Amino acid sequence: MGLGPTAIWAIDFEDGIPVPCGDSDLTVMPQAGTFRWLHLSLADQINREWIRTADSLPAGLRTMLLGAEEHQRALVEEGYLGCVLHDVERDFDRLDAERTGVLRMALGPSLMVTARHHPLRSADIVRRHVERDRIPVRSAADALDLAVSAIVENIGGVASAQARQIEEFEDELLDHAERFDHRRLIGIRQRVVQFHRLLSGMRNVFKRMEQDADLPALLLPTVEKLAQQLSAIDDEMLSIHSQLRLLREEADLQAAQRTNQNLYVLSILSALLLPATLVTGFFGMNTGGLPFAHSGYGTALAALLGVASSGGVYAMLRAMGLHRS
Repeated sequence: MGLGPTAIWAIDFEDGIPVPCGDSDLTVMPQAGTFRWLHLSLADQINREWIRTADSLPAGLRTMLLGAEEHQRALVEEGYLGCVLHDVERDFDRLDAERTGVLRMALGPSLMVTARHHPLRSADIVRRHVERDRIPVRSAADALDLAVSAIVENIGGVASAQARQIEEFEDELLDHAERFDHRRLIGIRQRVVQFHRLLSGMRNVFKRMEQDADLPALLLPTVEKLAQQLSAIDDEMLSIHSQLRLLREEADLQAAQRTNQNLYVLSILSALLLPATLVTGFFGMNTGGLPFAHSGYGTALAALLGVASSGGVYAMLRAMGLHRS
């Protein structure tokens, strides 16, 4: 195959046991019974050229690996399976970058090639499972299971964290409703919707894959299993979304109740002060013949009249049942 790729990591599985291999070892094909997994960066022109000239991969899968299309889909050609799947990107200082990236995959009987433009979280999970947990990969089905399960594991972890945060918000709303800021729910809702779209698209890909007559028979049980996993985690995401919607509705209801209470208090105060305002306005007219104008107790009498008028309005409100105790 000429010059080999410059892999981010490359692992040969000999009887399921992982054996790291360097770039110099990638110029030759693996021995019989060995499964090779290459994880490549598409930002490297050497890797793009290697994919373009890799005769061991079908032409359609090479086009998929190098293409710019980001829509989730699958392709079966010459016994190989190609996929474009969404995953969560990571930064150097953060495992969860809150951005959706694209993982491109070409899977054959003895070779798995995964490629991406930006660092993805699932690749770190796969490498950790292989190197630390020593999870064996003996076939293409094992490789597909490990790759997709890593995406599901990452999303499941984020979903669990979001669910715990929603529970904390629920407790805070019950204990300190007046200080609860429902704007904090916006970020959670955005993440939940993001993951639901990701999972929904991936689940549809695997559903269509199950119905593809060209899918290798050895991959069918794994595809069915992964479709069920994706369906389950998507149902969990929908459950979190429903819980979040109920929390948002409760927060809005609490806020509306506080607003209505404040408006009610202001309305009562306005009703009580209106007669007194009318009295002070009347006696403030600069016209002749005003009552109490020449009395030494005129101001006190006008004040009593204002208080009496407010008291009368208060008594009327009580009689009409508009006063809340």
